[in-house]
Amino acid sequence: MTGDRMTVRTALDTLLAGNRRFTAGTPEHPNQDAARRTAIAPAQSPFAVLFGCSDSRLAAEIIFDRGLGDLFVVRTAGHVLGAEVLGSIEYGVSVLGSPLVVVLGHDSCGAVAATRAAVQDGTTATGYVRDVIERVTPSVLAARAAGHTEDTDFIDTHIVHTVDLLMERSRVLADAVEAGTAAVVGLSYRLADGTARLVTVRGLDVPADSHA
Repeated sequence: MTGDRMTVRTALDTLLAGNRRFTAGTPEHPNQDAARRTAIAPAQSPFAVLFGCSDSRLAAEIIFDRGLGDLFVVRTAGHVLGAEVLGSIEYGVSVLGSPLVVVLGHDSCGAVAATRAAVQDGTTATGYVRDVIERVTPSVLAARAAGHTEDTDFIDTHIVHTVDLLMERSRVLADAVEAGTAAVVGLSYRLADGTARLVTVRGLDVPADSHA
């Protein structure tokens, strides 16, 4: 099923069903054969834009049991936003027609841990790593202000903050959500067991399990 045929809810259900197969150890590896490669060569129609952390343990097509042409993936350390990220996500939604945008965070995130250390100890990173830390800092400060101390709560707060920034900074995305043609969700991935938990939702009436 391609992106232009999926509803917002079907796209989310398809993604989460793939994650359940992955965690159960029963992946189907869909759309990974030569026939699929040939079929999508002329054009792509991904059913979801996945904006995730660059962590090497977070390979989107594997943890959601999808294949070629299914996901339009954008990744940065700590899923921090910049103009190029916003443009890529808007391209996925407005040009490719993806109905779902996913912000994917995870536990034991190095970017969040480094930022927590920087805020607590006043340490500074060198080069452009400092820029990553500066962009994660508002999330860490918000989590501390709310009295959070657990890693899960800091990760959830950062995921929610990233979703909020997407909606605030991208008029294209906000308009699509308001029109009901797209939704934005935040997921938190657990490295040990492979599960992806729904943290926050914009544009869909589904319950989220947020600690933020």
